[in-house]
Amino acid sequence: MTDADTRNSHVRFWIIAVLFIVSSVNYAERATLSYTATQMAGEFGISTVQLGWMFSAFAWSYAAAQVPGGALLDRFGSRTVYLWAIFLWSIFTFLQAFAGILAFIPVWISIVMLRVMVGFSEAPSFPANARIVANWFPTPERGTASAIFNSSQYFSLVAFAPLMGYVTGEFGWRYTYLVMGIIGLLSWALFWLVVHSPSRHKSISKREYAHIEEGGALVNLDRPAATAQPIRWSAVGQLLANRMLLGIYLAQYCITAMTYFFATWFPVYLIKARGLSIMEAGFAAAAPALAGFAGGVLGGVLSDLLLRKGLPLSTARKIPILVGLVISCAILACNFTDSQTLVLTFMAIAFFGKGVASLGWAVMSDAAPREATGLSGSIFNLVGNAAGIFTPLGIAYILAATGNNWELALIFVFAHSIIAMVSYAFIAGEIKRVVLRPL
Repeated sequence: MTDADTRNSHVRFWIIAVLFIVSSVNYAERATLSYTATQMAGEFGISTVQLGWMFSAFAWSYAAAQVPGGALLDRFGSRTVYLWAIFLWSIFTFLQAFAGILAFIPVWISIVMLRVMVGFSEAPSFPANARIVANWFPTPERGTASAIFNSSQYFSLVAFAPLMGYVTGEFGWRYTYLVMGIIGLLSWALFWLVVHSPSRHKSISKREYAHIEEGGALVNLDRPAATAQPIRWSAVGQLLANRMLLGIYLAQYCITAMTYFFATWFPVYLIKARGLSIMEAGFAAAAPALAGFAGGVLGGVLSDLLLRKGLPLSTARKIPILVGLVISCAILACNFTDSQTLVLTFMAIAFFGKGVASLGWAVMSDAAPREATGLSGSIFNLVGNAAGIFTPLGIAYILAATGNNWELALIFVFAHSIIAMVSYAFIAGEIKRVVLRPL
């Protein structure tokens, strides 16, 4: 028996680490506008409603490209599609530094157009993450692995919000896009070096391969383009007719709405409603983000722990989700204090709860039909990120119609926690893997 047969490699941990890093950069690049918007609005006279359209532009294309992006993943495999995605979103982020170079196009229109392209480019990323986790991780580890890459949305702000706030405040908004574009290209190189499927990875041992395969990992899920699988468009109707999936989709929309508040209007809220400077807002936003990161990891660990204790899969996933959603309601308490410290405390508690509840991708890894994992994950992400269209616009129109009444804006965000609870508690039912009818 050779060392390759007996040694216990841990390649899957390196895989999830790279997914975490790349996804952190992904979220940072879609959040760049949050830290440049106030300065750009002052320089170019951009209105609140125009800012709302700028914030939502990313989500229009991101949501629209979900199903095609998932179909590409199922056809060509995660690695090929993901590499193209990282490269393109980094380039389009970099190009935003040159918005307004054409005098006949208003700056806000240029930003809208480029953010649309960033959205198209990023569309396959999170379905690919879920697909890679299903590819590499056995069922008892899948909740933690999914929570790790999903918690990147919080860590992203911890790592990059102070950087973006500092660069914008010290050097101007254009440099923020230049810096983040370059960081994106570095993440492309890291992904290219490390991430392959288990069946093609040179560093995985036979022992680790057997462990993940016996534990339920879909080790043969990813195939190179030469053996591309046909796109099962007819599966879309079956997925949309499934009550469990519809409940999961609606809940994901609501949970993602809270994410988009933090990724778009939250720094503006700190500046306009709470009197912080751009640089102060960048550093202040890191505290709730850190709490969200902790909650995101804890939710996955707790869910997997409950699963190992013998609880049914559905119960083990739903308990952290529902508890987290209750905690996320703390955002409403911000309307009852004038203290900046208490506002950040309540936001941190709310973001922590939202992080605990963010197990949607683990749920999809458990529930998606084997023959359409990319497609079902993309529909899930499409519905969830439709919140990126309506949340920034909804808040923009609330502020414009009420003379910047931020209390109503926070009530709007709070209501999404309630709807998400109802969706998981009463609509989704038992969480289990969907089996598609034969074509």
